[in-house]
Amino acid sequence: MSEALQAFYAIAHQVQDLTLVQQLLEWDQEVVMPLKGAAQRAHQLAAVATAIHEKLTDPRYGECIATLESVNDLDETAKSDIREAKRAWSRAMKIPAPLVAARTEACSLAQSVWVQARPRNDFAGFLPHLEQVVRLTREVADAVGTANRYDALLDDYDPGMDEAQLRILFRDLKAQLLPLLDAVKGASRKPDESILSCRVPREAQEAFCRRVIEDMGFDMEAGRLDVSAHPFTNGSMRDVRLTTRYLEDYLPCALFGAIHEAGHGLYEQGLDPDRFRNPAGGFCSMGIHESQSRFWENLIARSRPFWDRYFSVLQRACPGSFDDISVETFFAAVNTVKPSLIRLEADEVTYNLHIMLRFELESDLIAGRIEARHLPGLWNARMKEYLGLEPPEDRVGVMQDIHWAGGLIGYFPSYALGNLYGAQFLERMREDLPDLDDRLSKGDLRCVKAWLNQNIHLRGRRWQAPELCQHVTGKSLSIDPLMRHLRSRCAAVYGI
Repeated sequence: MSEALQAFYAIAHQVQDLTLVQQLLEWDQEVVMPLKGAAQRAHQLAAVATAIHEKLTDPRYGECIATLESVNDLDETAKSDIREAKRAWSRAMKIPAPLVAARTEACSLAQSVWVQARPRNDFAGFLPHLEQVVRLTREVADAVGTANRYDALLDDYDPGMDEAQLRILFRDLKAQLLPLLDAVKGASRKPDESILSCRVPREAQEAFCRRVIEDMGFDMEAGRLDVSAHPFTNGSMRDVRLTTRYLEDYLPCALFGAIHEAGHGLYEQGLDPDRFRNPAGGFCSMGIHESQSRFWENLIARSRPFWDRYFSVLQRACPGSFDDISVETFFAAVNTVKPSLIRLEADEVTYNLHIMLRFELESDLIAGRIEARHLPGLWNARMKEYLGLEPPEDRVGVMQDIHWAGGLIGYFPSYALGNLYGAQFLERMREDLPDLDDRLSKGDLRCVKAWLNQNIHLRGRRWQAPELCQHVTGKSLSIDPLMRHLRSRCAAVYGI
């Protein structure tokens, strides 16, 4: 057993190390790689993806897993590692190595094309690459062999969740979001969101963003903050890379983007340092990962106690930009509820409608009910139906997100799941920290980090997300905590 365990962990650690090498190459591509390096980088990423696949499908790894599965006296940590390794091994065994390489290369090239095509509003130029990604992703889903193609993709991001469950959650959530949105539209009290469009130099924005994420507890000696076309986080533990983007006439873009990504980063830095390379030592699911980023971005950083402390810090960091504005006015502005074209700029009430739109389209796309060429028209029609808006250009419509270019089809539901998990975690946090608002108003963000470290981060992937939610909150996942939060915040801002 000892030899089998040693061999098992040796291969598992190599898989994790290669995965982080892959992420580093992806970070470099989005942040500093020369434009002409796209083809080379696609080959490099395909080579690394192939090496990871070879490790996962190594016969010795399968033999170790089979041997250890039959051992009864392993501790719970080892058992969870074997369970997660078997899940990854079983999936990898079904997918041919050439398909892994081809899809990785296609996604890398598609991302590079997207970065250039989006500003030019060139969907036609991007389409052949998107079609290739979709075709290969369908092949992956077919190789995995679930009855529902979309479930095969979803399982890679949120094990324990399937399309049928999502449709029920989204149906029930939508039924409560739309009346709340109507109530907001009819409210007599309206925030002055125009104050957010004042000019703030990039240097001032960056300094304030760094101040906040360091106060959150993000270790800048084990991470960094850079700029990319679409914000993201890569890396783990002692090397975590965050990115955001700056608009000098709209501070929330960089600020809430940086806070969101720092939430991801704190999760990675908060994993068990002795186990983060193990199969069950990493993050639980992408829904839980997004619960951490959305938690910090919305539940904490848009709260009134947060701005009671940080608005004066912002005023000093950006002299002349917000001098004549009260904290109450600023708090209301950053919580404006208003249908918008861009998901990254969407408020908490309408955000999940953006996710439902993408979920429905990518489900149809993977099932073959629609093709990639149909997306712009369907996107615009669904935006009109859900949010009453029609994108004037594809760059603020179907091309606004990088996810489909990168092959992250099945990922979008993680954002909505993250909102649900996060609100449920917050209610439990308030039970454990009854003075939370007072602490936040004094700038004590570390108490939030400490609670999340203990209850979420250190537990890794010991349980799947629905089980983790049950262990942390004592309840199964529900839309009720999120709706209570949204109604409370809308009452504070709109008086409804």
